[in-house]
Amino acid sequence: MTGEQALYVYALLRPETATTDDVTGLDGCPTRLVHAPGTDIAALVHDAPATPYQGSDDQVRRWVSQQSEVVTTVWERTGSVLPMTFNVLVADEPSPAGGSAGGRKAAERLTDWIAERAAELDEQLRTLADRCELRVEIALDRSALGATPASQTDAASAYRSAGMRRLLAKQEEQTARQTAERLADEVHAEVRGRLLAIAEDLRDRGRTQQSPDETHVLSAALLTRQEDIDTVGGVLSELQARQPAVRIRFLGPWPPYSFTELPDPPTPAALLAGQPSAGARSDPS
Repeated sequence: MTGEQALYVYALLRPETATTDDVTGLDGCPTRLVHAPGTDIAALVHDAPATPYQGSDDQVRRWVSQQSEVVTTVWERTGSVLPMTFNVLVADEPSPAGGSAGGRKAAERLTDWIAERAAELDEQLRTLADRCELRVEIALDRSALGATPASQTDAASAYRSAGMRRLLAKQEEQTARQTAERLADEVHAEVRGRLLAIAEDLRDRGRTQQSPDETHVLSAALLTRQEDIDTVGGVLSELQARQPAVRIRFLGPWPPYSFTELPDPPTPAALLAGQPSAGARSDPS
């Protein structure tokens, strides 16, 4: 594919609301809008060789971070975008076998894809307008859940054998885990219900950054209106005040990565060749 050209796609958006002249993409590449004729949708792209971005883990992380910055900048200016994942490129269509004339250019392939799905894409842009994604991660610190004072434990242990001390330590650890799991179930049910009363949608996510001394409670992405961010923060602050053992990470606001559901989306590098390549997520997680 050396020498072939492509469009690197960042997001879909409303062209009439976009101010992207000063937005630079990966490695400082200038971005531009490609408008799909007959629709109210455009793609934010930069011109690129028809080769996926590949490099060391650090380099890929840097590119993913740059892509996230581009999407966030445009989202903040427009209020609604449909972000692509990392490494989505649309290349010129190869020439038919044995033919001399080339197929469709990258821009035509991309705008055809948009036009064929315009109704669904338009609905997504309307649904997500002025909405943001928040991330909430909650765990319980078992060491903060009514542990026996160290002075009492040390005094009692002085009269026990090493084997008995190990047995009692295991029993105390098991009791602490069981206590934390019961409380975690209670907190999960309460906070999930309260967050769902505010958020328009909630998606469970995998656990992140949990220490061995913590018990998982909740890890979720919330779709909320911009004006409800402080309300979500208030629920979490009140929970923290009532449950000192609770550990909370409250992240965002971000573009609604977890709630963008593109119809038949182009996978990373999917239109470069017949086989899609594995790509990294471009959200901040």
